Amino acid sequence: MKIRPLHDRVVVRRSEEETKTAGGIVLPGSAAEKPNTGVVLAVGTGRILDNGDVRAPALKEGDKVVFGPYSGSNTIKIDGEDLLIMSESEIYGVLES
Repeated sequence: MKIRPLHDRVVVRRSEEETKTAGGIVLPGSAAEKPNTGVVLAVGTGRILDNGDVRAPALKEGDKVVFGPYSGSNTIKIDGEDLLIMSESEIYGVLES
């Protein structure tokens, strides 16, 4: 199944949770924090401005992004996978390698 977000919305797959700390300590499932990074799976057409123009999104599919801990409160399940739907403005930046 595919999803096409509307307007300035973005569908993001959250990165895997870290099971070890940098020092090598293994974290139980309840102590592991949800990561604030993910990969963009789908992007809407863009934000509609007050004058009726459409501002194209700055993101594209495949971008690795950073977002806040409370961003993407809209979680959906598609094909058994939890995905986040958030506004483009909730994304802080794109990670480049």
